[in-house]
Amino acid sequence: MPVDACAPAWGRALQTLAERCATRGIHPARALLLVPFAQLMPVAARAWMAGYPTGFMPRIETTRNWARQLQRFEPAAQDFSGDAARDWLTAHSLLEQAGLGAWREALAPRLLEAAAQLAAVAAAQAPLGRADWGRQVAAQLALAGEGDGPLAFEAALARLALAWASTSAYATDVLFESRALDTVDAVFVVEGLSPDPLAAALAQHWGARVERLALELDAPCGAVRLHAAADAEDEAERAAACVIAHIEAAQVPVALVANDRALTRRVRALLAQRGVRIRDENGWKLSTTRMAANLMALLRALAPQASSDEVLDAVKNQPAWATQGAANTLEAWLRRNGVREWRAAERSQAAGAFEAQPDVAKLVAAIGQARAQMSGAKTLPAWLQALGAVLRDTGAYEALQADAAGQRVLEVLRLGAGDPATLGELPAVRPRMRLSEFTQWVDVVLEAESLVPAHPVREQVTILPLSQMLGRSFAAAVLPACDEDRLPATPELQGLWTAAQRRVLGLPQRDALAQAQRAAFELALCAPVCDILWRVSDAGDRALLPSPLVQALRLDGLGTDAPDPRECLPLAARPVTPPAADGAPLPVRELSASGYADLRACPYRFFALRQLRLSEVDELDVEVDKRDFGLWLHLVLRHFHEALQAAPTDDAGARAALMDAAAERATREQGLDDADFLPFAASWPALRNGYLAWLQDHEATGARFERAESAARTPLGSCELVGRLDRVDRGGDGLPLVIDYKTENADSTARRLKDGNEDVQLAFYAALLPEDTVRAGYLNVSEREGCRLYEPEDVTALRDQLLEGIAHDLTRIADGEPLRALGEGSACTYCAARGLCRKDFWASPVQAAVPGGTA
Repeated sequence: MPVDACAPAWGRALQTLAERCATRGIHPARALLLVPFAQLMPVAARAWMAGYPTGFMPRIETTRNWARQLQRFEPAAQDFSGDAARDWLTAHSLLEQAGLGAWREALAPRLLEAAAQLAAVAAAQAPLGRADWGRQVAAQLALAGEGDGPLAFEAALARLALAWASTSAYATDVLFESRALDTVDAVFVVEGLSPDPLAAALAQHWGARVERLALELDAPCGAVRLHAAADAEDEAERAAACVIAHIEAAQVPVALVANDRALTRRVRALLAQRGVRIRDENGWKLSTTRMAANLMALLRALAPQASSDEVLDAVKNQPAWATQGAANTLEAWLRRNGVREWRAAERSQAAGAFEAQPDVAKLVAAIGQARAQMSGAKTLPAWLQALGAVLRDTGAYEALQADAAGQRVLEVLRLGAGDPATLGELPAVRPRMRLSEFTQWVDVVLEAESLVPAHPVREQVTILPLSQMLGRSFAAAVLPACDEDRLPATPELQGLWTAAQRRVLGLPQRDALAQAQRAAFELALCAPVCDILWRVSDAGDRALLPSPLVQALRLDGLGTDAPDPRECLPLAARPVTPPAADGAPLPVRELSASGYADLRACPYRFFALRQLRLSEVDELDVEVDKRDFGLWLHLVLRHFHEALQAAPTDDAGARAALMDAAAERATREQGLDDADFLPFAASWPALRNGYLAWLQDHEATGARFERAESAARTPLGSCELVGRLDRVDRGGDGLPLVIDYKTENADSTARRLKDGNEDVQLAFYAALLPEDTVRAGYLNVSEREGCRLYEPEDVTALRDQLLEGIAHDLTRIADGEPLRALGEGSACTYCAARGLCRKDFWASPVQAAVPGGTA
């Protein structure tokens, strides 16, 4: 199809308009041409000027544009307005009135969706008869679940949505008034791909003044090229490459059809990197912009139950809070102390934890002030005023004003000067709401609104929905996301309405939607070149088939499999060899058991993590995991044994009470609450009883507890061995017994003893004691298998061998022997230094043994 291939269709339609005006004696300037969507207005204007360059042009409008010019619409308090900021409030108010206020947060989104679907049909009813239409339809609807049935909520929402839509006024109501045709003698309606209830109702209302026009495109199918992509990223890159190839071949403008929001955003970003001029008619959800994301991050951080991660996310995105030193120091403190919940950080602030760090204390105080401003229950205008104050205090308000998306955020949320008062006139804003409800309101508004960027003067690419291919000429078309999920044979029907209810309500039926989609798809195929893309697998490697519409093309013999449109660039191979570092300039002054284990597992890891002291940033996981349970249990057993040592007792009940008290104390000290401890609460009685039973048998051998969580040091040449011992007992034989707690599987603990010299932990701990002869063992603590002490036969001999090995290894490091990256075994699986040694980019396993360069 050449660029002006739609001209014949427009020419025939506009010729019919001109002839009918001449036959009826109507001046073209007093004719109104109604097109189905706004993007066709300039297209129709250009087509008229091409055919009738010297004559008057008819008025070209959409129903919404025409109504806007006739009258400014001001919705009443409970009208469905299409403005999510108002409608969310009205939905909550209606649910309260209907006795469903307890479920309003869950039901309001569904009520909004149902009312929005009915609004298009209700607006097509004459205003004076709309309420009667609503009552008639309500009587015909078969609403399952009346009363207290399992579908009671669905029935209540359906009735409420219908009542809301049928009692609302709409901006297009003015078109039913006589003044709408005061300046118009004839109306010509261009039919779209889908029936328009309002246009059909207006045609019936205006009677003989209305005539229908059809854009009948008889262009042949162009060259169809089929692209099967491996995954979403491959599909986005191929789609962008197709667009660029058309531009380089001067096949412009290119239609880029938006079938999938995320994929279209990715393709758009790739094209923008190449400087392509894009007319994005689809836009994107305001909620997906960076400014909206920053605002939502701030609201989550101000919630009473906010996690430390959520607060850190907000801190880094608020100009006044993102002071480099204070923010980084605060993050390091939170991660070092494992503070998951921000409330624990506030308690630490009150206890003077940041007295030596005034910048951090100031930052924590500023966050606390913002949280105090956004606390309690307020009306919506009060929440907006409080949020505006917080945004100004954090410097975010100026950042929003300086950004196009930010300006739109301020506009839709009524955060401009005096804007909160505009919502204060609505009765629905009078109830007070919690911060969670206000946050939901903000989220709904940002999700409902779109941001359409400014259009370039001469675009090369137009991003548009498939349904808006009607009447528009493009030199090429690119259709990504044509798989079975994103372009099914029949579009999925959204909302709570059944097929029978949709028929009574006058909502589009599945067959009509499928026919309109198929017609739009066929229009896209009429482009001179049409690239159709789909992915063969989705997230999780789920296999995908092409859309049934694409499969039908193949059955009809249309379309050819196209090669990859991306240009292949030759790259010279540059294999990476395993590194080897010189650790001599960094003398080892202290060595722990885990540090020596690193040296034995991989010398390069020891160099990176112990000598360079590089470290991963710990995650502040909100959920308590097995590691957290182990730390908690260590603390519990320490408190228990110290309490038992201070007040000895052999009574089983008293000991159990002491353990429970120790558990409660450890939970408080770690900042955990009942919800955090819940995953382990069920197993605690069995674990406690199993440990007490083992302790009774252990003490029967004459063993006695001496100390727990004690730091120990011992010199070894110029180095010092350091560590923290979980527990030291005095055995019945008088020898010291080092005990290390393990909460792992018992088989894993048993394998540690089988490894002999490979397991250095017990031997290292034995070396930290001053006695010549010692004992050591792993105490496996399990709620299922009970407790058992795993003790090697001669840990003293293992200790002596270990000390000899440590001295030998440290001497070799001091002499400059390269610390090589081994890249062998399971040590690499979770190694923090893997990105530094670049193991994933080594040339081959064989080369892993070849000496590399020095780091």
